[in-house]
Amino acid sequence: MPTANVKELTESTRTKLKDAVSQLEPFLNNNALIQLTGEDNGEEAQTFYKGLLSDLRHLLVFSEVSVEKLGVLLRRPNFDTDYAERVLYEVYHHCVSAFFYPKNECYSEDGRYAYTGQDAIRFRFKPNRDSRDIVLNVSKIFEELRDELAYYENDYMTQRRMQGQK
Repeated sequence: MPTANVKELTESTRTKLKDAVSQLEPFLNNNALIQLTGEDNGEEAQTFYKGLLSDLRHLLVFSEVSVEKLGVLLRRPNFDTDYAERVLYEVYHHCVSAFFYPKNECYSEDGRYAYTGQDAIRFRFKPNRDSRDIVLNVSKIFEELRDELAYYENDYMTQRRMQGQK
């Protein structure tokens, strides 16, 4: 991939991740398990919200670390394309994958809805409005990142392996 394109992609990715962080952080700072479950103290609600909070905390940390790495890259006097591509690969596999394949499986993406204009995210348990909104809002960011960073899903490592064999 040409250096100019990698630099633009690095800048765009950093901006999008900063946006996700700016949405996730206040949600996590202002919501505790007891607030999210409210009067629904059932075991299913407890399990759901514990898992959701855990997954969102991991996503926040992965995103913050990536924003920091991308920022360091962009502040350097000479843009290091190889390192940038490695960081973009990590963003795809740590941030994008963490969003679309959460460990606790509180939500999942149903591709059948992607083309209907409806939200493709389906929840395992009916969440409260704030929880639903945060997941759906950041889903738009991570969908864009997934599309933009699709090269780093498989093709990047294949290319690196082929370069190593030469």
